[in-house]
Amino acid sequence: MKQYQKLLLGFVLGVIAGIFAYYNLPQKAFPFMDTFTDLCTLTGAVFLKMIFMVVVPLLVSALMLGVYELGKGRSLGKVAAKSLTYTVVLSLIAVFIAIILTNTLQPGVGLQFDKEQLAKNQAVISINKNMQIAKDKPWTQYLTDLIPQNPIDSAARAFGGEIIAVMVFALMFGYALSICVKDENHPFVKMLEAVFDCSLKIIDWAMQLAPYGIFAIVFNTTYRMGASFLGNVALFAGVVVLSLLVQQFVTYAVFLKVFAKTNPWKFFKGCKEAYVYAFSTASSNATLPIALEVAEKSLKLPSKISRFVLTCGASANQNGSGLYEGAVLLFLAQVYGIDLTISQQVVVVLTAVLGGIGTAGVPGGTLPIIAILCVNVGVPVEGLGLILGVDRFLDMCRTTLNVSGDLVIAKLVSSNVSETEAYGENTNIGA
Repeated sequence: MKQYQKLLLGFVLGVIAGIFAYYNLPQKAFPFMDTFTDLCTLTGAVFLKMIFMVVVPLLVSALMLGVYELGKGRSLGKVAAKSLTYTVVLSLIAVFIAIILTNTLQPGVGLQFDKEQLAKNQAVISINKNMQIAKDKPWTQYLTDLIPQNPIDSAARAFGGEIIAVMVFALMFGYALSICVKDENHPFVKMLEAVFDCSLKIIDWAMQLAPYGIFAIVFNTTYRMGASFLGNVALFAGVVVLSLLVQQFVTYAVFLKVFAKTNPWKFFKGCKEAYVYAFSTASSNATLPIALEVAEKSLKLPSKISRFVLTCGASANQNGSGLYEGAVLLFLAQVYGIDLTISQQVVVVLTAVLGGIGTAGVPGGTLPIIAILCVNVGVPVEGLGLILGVDRFLDMCRTTLNVSGDLVIAKLVSSNVSETEAYGENTNIGA
């Protein structure tokens, strides 16, 4: 059985077993389920921590090597410009799709709920606190925070919001490396290659545990929520999923066909392992190692471009997150009867695009950003309590689109640079 089939099987069995246990084996009546869910928590945690522990060394080594190789060949600026252009354009399209479908289907109109009880939700209170901390920071602080004073400290706190600072350090150091080091066999370059290879080897070990880890994570999630987790916001969840599908199978497919001259369905098939992993973990950062392997082994993309685009994209290209943020804003505005003007909706589009770029690539990373956007357009933050029940499921869906977008952009960029820029001077391999 192929690896992606094992991952898919683990996911499907987790859903089936979780739903069965939710309705037939409640924890109060069957105490042994506490032990079983604890074992699942342990399995899932070990699996995810094996991945997360190599994300920083993998990201730093991949980004430094990618920038070093691009800078050495003087194609860094061109690749970076193309990556940024495709990221902004695809993000804009994604948010517009969400805005159009949410305005058309109006999932929030007529929804009834207890506003007082919702405001007391502890998860909402926590989101509100995070939002206030982010909102109180001056814009100059956001810019200075991009440059780490201590890269080691920032790396240690990478999953606490400083992963972009680590990326900026790796970008600057990689470019300096391309200027100062001319010998491809330089010990430091070889060390970076060794770190990258060793990180991938640890990922290989983690992938042996992956089907069991994914089963454990999905089982616990489903056992906690049951089949009725969509509840009274089923239409909203449907609108978000439909928007994500349109972006994936229409927008991405058209861009691959027109700008990369690639069969989109064959391309998507080559990405299936990354998709299953992204959906199961709901984390772009955790999926980065798998995406890098898929790009180089399955899609045969030039390594220096895929390493640069995918490592940057894990935090900076969040199509699915931007789409989701736009849909949530409009949904909550409809719920509270707030009629947003065209100009306000344009602001929602632009801020959702920027919010998507600044979203942490970890589960639940969009919620504080959405809270800030709510305040900016006058939507009560406590409304977020309505979507918390479906956020995990939608997080899994939008993370899959985020990862897919990274791979699509890597393909678009590599197909629109010269053979020499993509692979180097001494090769006859086509891009």
